[in-house]
Amino acid sequence: MEQAYFYLALSGVLTVLLWTPYILARVFVWGLPTFLNNYPEGYPATEPTPPLWAERAKRAHLNMVETMPAFVAVVLGAGLLAGDTAGAEIGFWAQIFFLARVGHALVYTLGVPFLRTPVYLVSWAAVLMIGAVAVL
Repeated sequence: MEQAYFYLALSGVLTVLLWTPYILARVFVWGLPTFLNNYPEGYPATEPTPPLWAERAKRAHLNMVETMPAFVAVVLGAGLLAGDTAGAEIGFWAQIFFLARVGHALVYTLGVPFLRTPVYLVSWAAVLMIGAVAVL
């Protein structure tokens, strides 16, 4: 289970860091003084338009935020329910989840066609596999 907890921690760090690209883009588009002042004048009706990649990065981050509760629940549940022999398999699927989420963030932010959904589905399959290992 140590490997699973390692990738759980890495996934948490990834979740925290995924906001960085779109926040930095906001700093450059709004300017530092306006950014530090919370919002530009007339926000949100007249918000300066961020680059498309920054909007995609924001959605990738929000998607990770939505996915993390299920991942946390299955890893922690698996840690409590699964026997010692299942730890390696759970760790493997936790690693797959993490790598798929890194791939998802990159593919989504860069706008690579036809890959976003398959990579996302790999991460969800990993969550389901961890759950299956824990309860079966």
